[in-house]
Amino acid sequence: MDRHSQKLVVRNIGLMLSGMLEHPILDADCIVAVDGKIAAIGFEKDLDTDGATTTVDAHGVTLAPGLIDSHVHPVIGDYTPRQQQLHWIDSTLHGGVTTMISAGEVHLPGRPKDVVGLKAMAIASQRWYENFRPSGVKVHAGAPILEEGMVEQDFKDLADAGVKLLGEVGLGTVKDGKTARQMVGWARKYGIQSTIHTGGPSIPGSGLIDADMVLETGADVIGHINGGHSALPDDQIICLCENCSKGLEIVHNGNERAAVLTLNTARELKQLNRVILGTDGPAGSGVQPLGILRMVSMLSAFGNVPAEQAFCFATGNTARERGLDCGILAHGRSADFVLMDQAQHAPGKNILESVQLGNLPGIGMTIIDGVICSHRSRNTPPAQRLPQEVTA
Repeated sequence: MDRHSQKLVVRNIGLMLSGMLEHPILDADCIVAVDGKIAAIGFEKDLDTDGATTTVDAHGVTLAPGLIDSHVHPVIGDYTPRQQQLHWIDSTLHGGVTTMISAGEVHLPGRPKDVVGLKAMAIASQRWYENFRPSGVKVHAGAPILEEGMVEQDFKDLADAGVKLLGEVGLGTVKDGKTARQMVGWARKYGIQSTIHTGGPSIPGSGLIDADMVLETGADVIGHINGGHSALPDDQIICLCENCSKGLEIVHNGNERAAVLTLNTARELKQLNRVILGTDGPAGSGVQPLGILRMVSMLSAFGNVPAEQAFCFATGNTARERGLDCGILAHGRSADFVLMDQAQHAPGKNILESVQLGNLPGIGMTIIDGVICSHRSRNTPPAQRLPQEVTA
C-alpha cells in the first residue's frame, strides 16, 4: 500500500453475512478494504490492520454487503417527478441500499419516444449517474425503452456509448413477442442486459405481459414476476419459474402473495439462486426507502427462509444476475457494506431470528467503496448497538 492509498478497517464485527447462498455466514470478525476493494476478511488478530486511514469499531453489530435494489425508475439526480420528491435516493441509502439498477427512466416528463431521442436520453442518463452518485449510491442507469423502428445499429450505438441496460420490455410501443425477441437478441449481442415487464399495466401506455410473451421474448430478467402492481395468475407464475432460467425479480410494489408463491416455487425447483429483489419505485405507490429490507423480512417470515439466506436475495443473488462486483464479501470485490443490529425491543434472540419473525433491523452505518456514506439511519427503527468511527 502506497502512502496515497485509503485503507478501511472494520473490526469487532459480531456477525458477518457473505451474500452467498451456499455459505451465507462467514467465520470472521474483521474486514479490510484498500482503495475501495476488499483486501482481507478474517479475524483481526490474523490480519494486517496497520496504517488504516479509517477505522470502524462495529461494537458487535452485523456486517453484510450493501443491499441492491434491482428495479428502480430514476429520472435526474436525486429527484423524482412521479412523486414530486427530492432526496429519495439518499433516503433509500438509509434503508441499507448502496446500489440501484434502472428498469427505465420512464417518468421523465416528455420522455422522447422517437429513436434518436430515446438513444440520446439513455446515453445522457447513463452519463449523469456515472458522473454523480447521490449520497454515494451507485445508480446503474441509462435504460432505454424499446420503441418501434429500432434496428440493430441502434443497439450497437447504445452499447458503444456505454449503455448496458434495457428498460422494461413492454413499456414502449413494442408489444409483440416476436419483435421484442429480435430486439432483446440485438441488445444481448452487444452486451446490453434486458428486463421484461410482467403482469398487468402499471402506467398509461404499458399493457398486459403474460407468460407466453415473457417466454417468447427471452429477456434476461423477469421483471417484477409478482406484478407491478397486478400479478399474473398462479399457473402462469409457476410456468415462468419452471420453463425458463432467468432471474426471478420480486418487488415491493407487487403482490405479496404472488411473491411468496414465486419463492416457494423456486425453492421446490432448488433454484433460490434466481430470486432477486427490487422495489419498482418511485411509482404510484410512492418511494420505499425501506422496501428492500421489508422484502427481506417478509420473504424470510412468510416464506420460511433463514434470514441469512433472505439477505442473499438482496445482495449476492442480484450481483450475480446483474454482473456486479458488489453484493458478495470476497477479496477484490467492492467494499460496499451495511452495518446493522437487532432493533431495540424487537422480539427474537438475535438479529437473524428477529428478521425471520418479520421485523426490520436497525441500520447504523453504510459504506460504499470503502467510504462511510451514512451513520445511524433516520428511517429504520433504532438499533440496539451502533458502529462507531474511531479517530486516531
